[in-house]
Amino acid sequence: MESIAYVGMDVDKEKIAIAVVKDYESEPRLQRVIRNRPDAMEALVADLSAGYDQVTMCYEAGACGFELYRRITDLGVLCIVIAPASVPMKANDRIKTDRRDAVKLAMGLRSGELSPVYVPTREDEALRDYLRAYEDIKGELKRAKQRLGHFLLRHEIRFGDGKNWSGKYWTWLRSLTFDSPMMALAFEEYVGQITRLEETRKRIADQLEAVAAEERYETKVKTLRAFKGIGILTALSFIVEIGDFRRFSRAEQFMAFLGLVPSEHSSGGRRRLGSITKAGNGLLRKLLIEAAWHSRYYNAHGKTLLKDRAAVSPEIAKYADRAGKRLHKKYWRLLNAKRPPQVAATAVARELAGFIWGAMVGQTT
Repeated sequence: MESIAYVGMDVDKEKIAIAVVKDYESEPRLQRVIRNRPDAMEALVADLSAGYDQVTMCYEAGACGFELYRRITDLGVLCIVIAPASVPMKANDRIKTDRRDAVKLAMGLRSGELSPVYVPTREDEALRDYLRAYEDIKGELKRAKQRLGHFLLRHEIRFGDGKNWSGKYWTWLRSLTFDSPMMALAFEEYVGQITRLEETRKRIADQLEAVAAEERYETKVKTLRAFKGIGILTALSFIVEIGDFRRFSRAEQFMAFLGLVPSEHSSGGRRRLGSITKAGNGLLRKLLIEAAWHSRYYNAHGKTLLKDRAAVSPEIAKYADRAGKRLHKKYWRLLNAKRPPQVAATAVARELAGFIWGAMVGQTT
């Protein structure tokens, strides 16, 4: 009879706790702790491969990334990276150790209870990191602008000629003078930080736009840009974060992955829906909701939209136009029904996710 080893690994920066369970065993056959180093993993894999006909290993997705997965698969052993939310938790379990977590993973792997996460290629992961760096810079820029705004507000300095951060606003900022030298220095530091972050954001954006024009990404980026509210960097984020859209068999699965479906608590004859689950990829959910706000207005003959849709097939252009009209109507229907704008935008984002899935898997009819 073929012997199969199910290996759970609790991974941290320095060490890996190992638990191995065989078919039909109630307790792990092997538990040990090894260093998180390539030579130690090679020795473990050689030891397991000599003792079992088949070895399957798993660990939770986390800060240690996917290099361990790649190291193990390069050794010819099946490895699965597990979504942490899919690991079963007992309500009365108050003891947590690395070894116990490894056992839990091994038992869950054997029973088929654990859900794998998508592992990107090294190239896509590198691009994903750069896109996330861009989002981090955007976040820092937003906070830097808020700090300057708070500084000006504390000293009752107000701009009253249009929107903040417009050309007029910058001209006004450069015209400000201060009686106190220290206040002037503080102001210069705040403005200088914003200027540096703006330059960094633009440099990264320019580099990402050049990558989006490469043959590997160009067609997919153009397809997603046919939808109103989705620009080059949002499209690129979806492509590298999702990888193969066909791993979702239905649009509803894709919506659930983005955490845009309602939570539910039903018991007996009662069915109660709550707020969205916010499970899955938070970055893509944020980008999708940002795109959904563009559905407040819809002009199918806008110059930018016409240009983007001229770059795709007539089927995709027609599909994206149908999506735009439907989402625009949905937003205003919810708003007219006295739903909060944020709720309307989230509902539009959920439906937009379904349209995106359809375009990327060829289900545009």
